Amino acid sequence: MTRILLFTGKGGVGKTTAAAATAVRAAREGLKTIVVSTDTAHSLADALGVEAGGEPAEVVSGLYLHQVDTQRALERQWGELRDYARGLFAELGLDEITAEEITVLPGAEEILALLQLREHARAGTWDVVVVDCAPTAETLRLLALPEALDWHVNRLLPAGRRLLRTVAPLVRRVAQVSVPDDHVIGAGERLHRGLLEVRELLTGPSASVRLVLTPEAVVLAEARRTLTSLSLYGYRVDGVIANRVFPGEGADAWRSGWVQAQAARLAEVAESFAPLPVHTVPYLDAEPVGPAALAKVAEVMYGQADPFAPPQGDPPLRITPEGELILALPLADRSQVNVARKGDELIVDAGSHRRVLALPAALARRAVKAAVLRDGLLRVRFETGGPDD
Repeated sequence: MTRILLFTGKGGVGKTTAAAATAVRAAREGLKTIVVSTDTAHSLADALGVEAGGEPAEVVSGLYLHQVDTQRALERQWGELRDYARGLFAELGLDEITAEEITVLPGAEEILALLQLREHARAGTWDVVVVDCAPTAETLRLLALPEALDWHVNRLLPAGRRLLRTVAPLVRRVAQVSVPDDHVIGAGERLHRGLLEVRELLTGPSASVRLVLTPEAVVLAEARRTLTSLSLYGYRVDGVIANRVFPGEGADAWRSGWVQAQAARLAEVAESFAPLPVHTVPYLDAEPVGPAALAKVAEVMYGQADPFAPPQGDPPLRITPEGELILALPLADRSQVNVARKGDELIVDAGSHRRVLALPAALARRAVKAAVLRDGLLRVRFETGGPDD
């Protein structure tokens, strides 16, 4: 089974370096590895010291880099949708260049990278897939997208198909514009299925996220919130990487101040993220560029630990045989967690993030009896019998 590792963190903390170093380590251990990026900055090639093309290219023996060719992937994944949109805008009087610019979908590059990740994982070619994600805010939006899209598609698409068949002749005659036919809608459905497969892959037992941070108050606060939000959406976090830590030996007065401040923050990191392992990387005297330098970073970062072992422990979301729903919300503030029931769905808010859970049939018609957040676990108990009216 392909091991999938995603790296994210606040912008500028060194997540690209951590991802690239991990990929180099995997290749040196004899694991056939590919490293890809969902970050539009595409810094991976710079970190590895190579030029990147649109196809996977071998950097060193056993390590491949893939920088997704957005234009070609767009045409392959949803060319029908873009063609329809271009035609519609042309009918509305927009020139070809303007229509082309408008049909560049926001977030398309990140979504395409996820779909490409699915293809790599399904190919069976790779032992390890390393993903250099965008900064945390963009990553959370991206990882929440498949489930959110599923909610809308399941409710709107069947009715939308019927409505379009009914009103299409009228729209063409009165408004004189085209409406999407079954071919175009089918392309949207394929995109929807693809994103659901991505979610299933990234929440599965062989995938996990690693949070990269620097020992600073603002960065730590964001990392704490990110851990809660990733768990809310069902993604496992299996480790934390504390980057750019000042060594304490031979410190002058200026560096001593930083060493003391960072030591205090590192103690908070260990306490906040326990029992997750915290891998520490010192502040280096030179920028690590190229496989040789990255290999040294990985050696310091992981030591004797196995970076590619499967993630341990229970998944973030599970339902016990007794019918209790348990959702891990580590570090969540009780005052910012809210649970509501709507039909056969359970709505969970944690801070500014929301997840809508479709309850299984065994629980869908049972009323919520109690919801308690304790020790980082949200436990939702249901009535033993009777429909939820």
